[in-house]
Amino acid sequence: MSTTKGFNKGKGIPISVSLKPHISDKDFGDQNRLYNRKRMITISAFAIFIAICISFIAKFLIHLIDLITNISFFGLFSPDDVSPADNHLGLYVIAIPTIGGLIVGIMALYGSKAIRGHGIPEAMEQILTNQSKIKPAITFLKPISSAISIGTGGPFGAEGPIIATGGALGSTLGQIMKISDNERKILLAAGATAGMSAIFGTPIAAIFLAIELLLFEFSPLSIIPVSLACITGAAGHHLLFSPGVVFPVDTPIPLSSNQALSFYTLLGGVIGLASVLVTKIVYLIEDGFERLPIHWAWWPAIGGVVVGIVGYFNPHTLGVGYDNIIHILSGNMPMQVLLSLCVLKFVSWAISLGSGTSGGTLAPLLTIGGALGVLLGGLILQWFPKSGITMSLAAMVGMSSMFAGSSRAFITSIVFVLESTGEFNALLPLLAGCTCAYIISYFFMENTIMTEKIARRGVKTPDIYEPDILSKLSVEQMITGEGTIISENNSIGEVREWLRNNQDDELSNYFIISDDQGEYRGILSYSNLHNAHHNEDEPVGTLIKRNNVFISMKDTLLTAVETMARENVDVLPVISSENSSIIGIISYKDIIASYRIRYNEHEKKQTQISLKRNGLKILLRGQKIVTTLTRKAK
Repeated sequence: MSTTKGFNKGKGIPISVSLKPHISDKDFGDQNRLYNRKRMITISAFAIFIAICISFIAKFLIHLIDLITNISFFGLFSPDDVSPADNHLGLYVIAIPTIGGLIVGIMALYGSKAIRGHGIPEAMEQILTNQSKIKPAITFLKPISSAISIGTGGPFGAEGPIIATGGALGSTLGQIMKISDNERKILLAAGATAGMSAIFGTPIAAIFLAIELLLFEFSPLSIIPVSLACITGAAGHHLLFSPGVVFPVDTPIPLSSNQALSFYTLLGGVIGLASVLVTKIVYLIEDGFERLPIHWAWWPAIGGVVVGIVGYFNPHTLGVGYDNIIHILSGNMPMQVLLSLCVLKFVSWAISLGSGTSGGTLAPLLTIGGALGVLLGGLILQWFPKSGITMSLAAMVGMSSMFAGSSRAFITSIVFVLESTGEFNALLPLLAGCTCAYIISYFFMENTIMTEKIARRGVKTPDIYEPDILSKLSVEQMITGEGTIISENNSIGEVREWLRNNQDDELSNYFIISDDQGEYRGILSYSNLHNAHHNEDEPVGTLIKRNNVFISMKDTLLTAVETMARENVDVLPVISSENSSIIGIISYKDIIASYRIRYNEHEKKQTQISLKRNGLKILLRGQKIVTTLTRKAK
């Protein structure tokens, strides 16, 4: 460690400097932790309040979808749960989704264009580009537009709209209150995932959804409020909907053999390829709508025409279709019906989604993936009757693998199917299938169904979750000890002259100022020192306007960066915790140099143990020793 250099009044020679800090590092750390805990309690309370609200909004949304379904397909003013597949409208059924699409287009045109799409990509974009600010109007426009779209036969799930609505509610509350952008992001994620938990009763999957698609982090300040919101949403589901699982399986799932596990892995890979194809087709259709020579407000009506035509030939493609998922999980649906549902549901959903109407993607993906899983499982059973696979588990693997491949929400996909079915013996097959689907998606698709749209607008979505290198390294590991310390009693002219004489040295934009006894006084900027309006005979200490800021050897580089950013300086004194003396100076250049360590960790490849020379010699010596000892024993 080289010594810190500075100069005393009129001499221009190094001096020894000591410091008496106004507040200890421990006290500052304790105060910071106490503040963070208070903020976490406050944000958690708001997150729970948002979750309570969104639980009732979720119930209202389901009732509204059922009400519009009854009005549209049966002419009844009733909120009872019905399926549009039971309608008897004949060819008139084509008009219902068309009218619904037209209404959604008008709402998007005169209300907000943000209601278009399936919700999650729009929430991600606001988090990444707009400080988590969503227009308050989305809070009521999104559920109403989605209810109209789904209630008139749109082949979507209710989860996307309620996620968007919850996110909008959290963001709106965060814009009303005086909070930070990060805290607003937490409230947005809490509202969005609480909505998912309220619809499906899957709080753990909702937490992982927040981590993988919304928060892009895992820290106590964010995960605790989101977890509390998801638990509250699950309680709302049990209170307002049903205490049971949303997708029950008729026959309990047995533990899978190794042979069956290999087939489920293969099944996940095939469905992973299908998920890549599904994602690319959806965006090809969206590109096709972009090239139409008519205003975008008409596109949902065009998509509605296709939904109606497909619904005429297969009524089960209309609406949410949660009952379809339950039938698929039973494993008793005829193969011809499954094939028709799989293909026609995809055609209806892909064209409707590409038209820019309002609705979710999870339920359609589960339906398509589950049906495809049963179809492929049936083929495997024909070819390998003793493979040990079951149709219900093949459907579960298909559902989770389709969502994992298309969204790359890997853990969310596994946990969601486990929670929504309650069949935890399926864990290993789900893990195998989703892993294979994820690998296929990673190699064959740059963006996902959640990120492609915003990626086209230049928004980069984080896809790596690892500790910041600055939080891993301490100041002690990067400090150089080089810097300039100036006595406050030196005149401005003397300091300027000294700096001119030392112009070959690498000088900082900021200088640390002390008194003659070495007590730290503050930081002075280079520009302020050379201001032409200053009297050169005045002491340089009169120019100090900076706070008394410093760091210790044990602080992380992240703390140093945050301190520099807060104080708008590029150099900080490092203080000894034993005798309060300045033991070094750290600058922004030292912090930038730390990223070389991260580069070496990820990119630099080298061997630590050589097997070519030393290792081989040791082995040969060992053999000779053994031989010698054996001869002696004889």
